Amino acid sequence: MNDRAEGGRDARVPSPEPRVPRDLSYILNHLGEDRESYRGAVSPPIFQSSIFAFPDVAAMRESFRDEFRRTTYTRGNNPTVEILRKKVAALEGAEDCLMFGSGAAAIAAAAMASVGAGDHVICVARPYSWTRAVLRDLLGRFGVTTSFIDGTEVGNFAQAIKAQTKLIVLESPNSMTYELQDLAAVAQLAKAHGIRTLCDNSYATPLNQSPLGLGIDMVAHSATKYLNGHSDVVAGALCASEAIIRQVFKGPYMTCGAILSPHDAWLMIRGLRTLQIRMQRIAQTTREVIAFLHDQGKVEKIYFPHDASHPQFGLAQAQMQGASGLLTIALRVDDVAGVERFCNALKRFLMTVSWGGYESLMFPVCVVYPSNAPLHPPAGGASLNLVRLSIGLEEPDVLIADLQQALATI
Repeated sequence: MNDRAEGGRDARVPSPEPRVPRDLSYILNHLGEDRESYRGAVSPPIFQSSIFAFPDVAAMRESFRDEFRRTTYTRGNNPTVEILRKKVAALEGAEDCLMFGSGAAAIAAAAMASVGAGDHVICVARPYSWTRAVLRDLLGRFGVTTSFIDGTEVGNFAQAIKAQTKLIVLESPNSMTYELQDLAAVAQLAKAHGIRTLCDNSYATPLNQSPLGLGIDMVAHSATKYLNGHSDVVAGALCASEAIIRQVFKGPYMTCGAILSPHDAWLMIRGLRTLQIRMQRIAQTTREVIAFLHDQGKVEKIYFPHDASHPQFGLAQAQMQGASGLLTIALRVDDVAGVERFCNALKRFLMTVSWGGYESLMFPVCVVYPSNAPLHPPAGGASLNLVRLSIGLEEPDVLIADLQQALATI
């Protein structure tokens, strides 16, 4: 694929067409929205109620029999949240979905529902920090052990399996250096040993990767990111078979109560309307930004799974249907002060946590270390010259000009 022949874009950043689920426009704009039941309102109402009343004892008793499907108490099910559940499940090709108050809550619930005392978990070496925390620090207190492994080789999973292994936790790609796992191969291995699998699909979104279609059992999202896309809601999603979702519902979901509010669910429904066009625009701008960065001497390395320089570029092309807008650059600097000058000079990238919103963001790794820390920590942690960029909906030329002037300050 020669992108230089098309508008001068770099051939090292291919632009695969995103996978479009069947009738995506219907899912995003109409699925689950029973407009006749709420007076024909085009936009669904917010059922901002904690409780729901019943005409008689028999009706209430019937609702208690299946709180998973009935509206009894918003901690279990709420009509507005239910619309969102149907949409996200359909996007992932899942039988069902639960929405949570955060992505961390979704991952924690999936893990808690899958293991018990004495069980063993296998997790990729560099997961989201709170995924590591729930496995190592929380579940570890109750006799669950976890092996953190290099997930880029399927053989490492096979070697880590024990008789007590009940869960494999994947994150493909992760959200800093973008290591991938061969999801189909890991799923096949896990099924052969009766092990449940969970994949964080926040980076790719359901438009660009389908873990369930590759054999994974559970898919989690930090829906705060691309699914919502507007940096105004913290949310999580867990998609799986109805049997697994019911198990999670009866266990940690109802017990811990980390639910999504009806109002936040309504904001997410609105955010989903533009998911496809947002991702298309973000992917296009990202290709142009990366093409620019490749020609900059002060950029030492680019981390991006769909760039030909990525060591797992072939797997990314085979397993994913498109790219998103999250990338990391390693700056060619002598000290942390150079990184700070670059970040402080950026005007169009907001310095903050998280990613996946409409606005362009940056996160420097050095911010979590003392200002006098060495560029390359001796313990083998992430180098302090790494800066993560989340590309938003701004014009490409505006972002490129901002990066150019910031690089000049190094």
